[in-house]
Amino acid sequence: MQIQHWSYQYPSLNIDGLFKSIPEDFQVTELLGYEPIGEGEHIYLWVRKTGLNTAFLAEQIAKYAKLPLRAVTYAGGKDKHALTEQWFGVHLPGKTEIDWSNFAVQGAEILRSIRHNKKLRTGVLKANRFKITIRELSSTTGLETRLQQLALQGVPNYFGEQRFGDTRYDPKGGNLILAEKMIAGEEIRNRNKRSMAISALRSWLFNEVLHHKVQNSTLVTPQIGDIMQLAGSNSFFCVDEINDKLLHRLKERDIFISAPLWGSGHLSSKDSVLEFEKNFASKYENITQTLESIGLKQERRAAILYPSDLYWTVNNNNLTLEFSLPSGAFATSVVRELLNIQKNIVTG
Repeated sequence: MQIQHWSYQYPSLNIDGLFKSIPEDFQVTELLGYEPIGEGEHIYLWVRKTGLNTAFLAEQIAKYAKLPLRAVTYAGGKDKHALTEQWFGVHLPGKTEIDWSNFAVQGAEILRSIRHNKKLRTGVLKANRFKITIRELSSTTGLETRLQQLALQGVPNYFGEQRFGDTRYDPKGGNLILAEKMIAGEEIRNRNKRSMAISALRSWLFNEVLHHKVQNSTLVTPQIGDIMQLAGSNSFFCVDEINDKLLHRLKERDIFISAPLWGSGHLSSKDSVLEFEKNFASKYENITQTLESIGLKQERRAAILYPSDLYWTVNNNNLTLEFSLPSGAFATSVVRELLNIQKNIVTG
């Protein structure tokens, strides 16, 4: 399984840039969408982290609180090579309190703790806000026009490269290597590693579908039998007729064409779309059977992604971008349509 071949929506601008020179060049702030109420059996921790994997930090929080790992949750994984501010949830029923002031993990700082009456669940976020600096641009020709295109027309909603693990030492990424071992029948005992391997496998298959949709111009052009996702919800419907009303809703971003996140159960698409999705899945039976066997159910994900509230500045051949994306979307899927990025990650 490779990850370098996925198609681009737009022609290359042939602009080179330096990406993630330092963690501060890739900043992410979670937008939870609600405020913890101050009471309840769950503690929400607002944490700033630099150069740390989210799953690793969850393990350290559980260890400090002397709780099983399952008692610590987070709304979304964040890139290790970044400066992020995000929420962690700790299930701590009763009136027991923990003194978080002595929590000492290099690269992490607990900024706030507050109780809430509901568990912090994966995907509960409203959005993420990004501030990204790309340095040493080789050119700026066509850059502003492309940025305007991305805001208006969107990009393929690929799972980003970081979903598949560190690719500096292997182009597949470490999580896909684990996934291949899992397909071969090897048991992955570490809960977090197993979870990352499963996510990488499912995400890879989704990206393969998008790759083919881009190539066949069906990413943004609706077809009879497509499954449409309603914006901001998990509600879907099947397209029985392509009319002006449907096209208007697509233009207004009220609905989005979707693609399958594989699991057990029936595909809800119809006609030629169903035929394509079935034929596609049959080419990867070892992957689809693995995903079904571990209990995942058929789901859908929007095929197109629009960066909102997009602002940018160019100063001394450095590009700074600010934009928001819905939970589960990847900023790198936006950046890849702008530049030929070179990584110069500082991990120390």
